[in-house]
Amino acid sequence: MFEKLLSRGERRFGRYFGIPKLMMILCIGMGVTYVADYLLAAYHISLSYYLMFDREAIFHGQIWRLVSFIFMPPSSSPVFLLISLMFYWYLGTSLQNTWGTFRFTVYYLCGMLGAILAGLITGYATNTYLNLSLFLACAVLFPETEVNLIIIPVKMKWLALVYLLPVVQQLLTSNLWGILALVMSLLNVILFFYGDLIQRIRDFRRRQQWKRNWK
Repeated sequence: MFEKLLSRGERRFGRYFGIPKLMMILCIGMGVTYVADYLLAAYHISLSYYLMFDREAIFHGQIWRLVSFIFMPPSSSPVFLLISLMFYWYLGTSLQNTWGTFRFTVYYLCGMLGAILAGLITGYATNTYLNLSLFLACAVLFPETEVNLIIIPVKMKWLALVYLLPVVQQLLTSNLWGILALVMSLLNVILFFYGDLIQRIRDFRRRQQWKRNWK
């Protein structure tokens, strides 16, 4: 059903809706935030503090935090920050080239909406799962693509399983509100790939049934 709505929206608004350089804007924004934090640290000022999602602050009028949290740097280490931003840029560009600007923008905005809803539930939200959703989308679309982990090539599908381990752990150890917040944080993944996942499960069952019948 979501795919039908998405296709209909793309036909009607595809020419007008979308952010062509979305991933570039996001990566530059995260990089600028990191540099600003570094330069302002001597004055005991943190730009990240004013950008992070804070439910109480939002309810007191700081509504920009509903959006600005997406520019929070993914790492405090300059080396890992650079690697992360380059990786996110690669992931986002790959998705945009595959889906087109409209679908990629909708995917990211759905993830943002999910993160915001999760933040309103728990009081706090980050862009961690939003960034993770980029990788999960690429892992579904390009499972056999290899990523060089230092010098070891690892396929996307196996790397995705490693990334999902802490997510599963959190699901198993969280309370109801925590589980709901986590699910909402990955709303875009659920909306875009739920049908694909169900189809793969059905195909797997058919193959197993065929093997049993063949024997």
